Amino acid sequence: MKKFWVLFSLFILPLVFYIFLSKGIYKYSNLPILTEKVIDFQNFSSEENNSFAEKLSIVCFLGNDINEAKASLFNLNQTVYKRYYLKPLFQMVAVLPKGKEDDYKEVIKELAAFTDIKNWCFVYTNSENIQTLFNSFDTPYQLNENLYSENAFIIDMELRLRGRKDDEDTQDGKLYGYNMRSVSTLKDKLKDDINIIYYQLKKSREKQERRKREI
Repeated sequence: MKKFWVLFSLFILPLVFYIFLSKGIYKYSNLPILTEKVIDFQNFSSEENNSFAEKLSIVCFLGNDINEAKASLFNLNQTVYKRYYLKPLFQMVAVLPKGKEDDYKEVIKELAAFTDIKNWCFVYTNSENIQTLFNSFDTPYQLNENLYSENAFIIDMELRLRGRKDDEDTQDGKLYGYNMRSVSTLKDKLKDDINIIYYQLKKSREKQERRKREI
């Protein structure tokens, strides 16, 4: 019996630890690309600096009905934006129908009362542009009649839609967007996946620095 435990501690435990570590490394080094190229919202914005390029963007489509969208907006702000808004490259993009500026003005003012909204980007454009942008994400979802989606989306610095291919709660494993009405989804899935991208960026930066030192 004593011999068994010696062998177990010498060979089995290290193997189990290695497998556990390998799975952890895989989790934090891969977040699948689900759509290769989406349209840049810069095409619809009057602000020169508004773009998906070179930014890590969380995108939401809030639609015409402020009462339908408000809870989603505040969930996203409280759960995700406040955690990451000081991170490099991070921005939150809300796509809104043109003509609804006054409807959203008070909500944005309410948001700004307890949040530094410098990395919130509110883009107003016509319904055709909103639909074109949403369609470019190439997801199985649809905007409703108010141009609202309950999902937030991750667009990376190269204008690619990122998500999951092994999600346990979807039929085919693919998760294109994160339900803003569910705080647990935002906490347990969206935040985890944002962390993965930042982990990838960190490892990429470290790799570049090593190469520079070797030259």
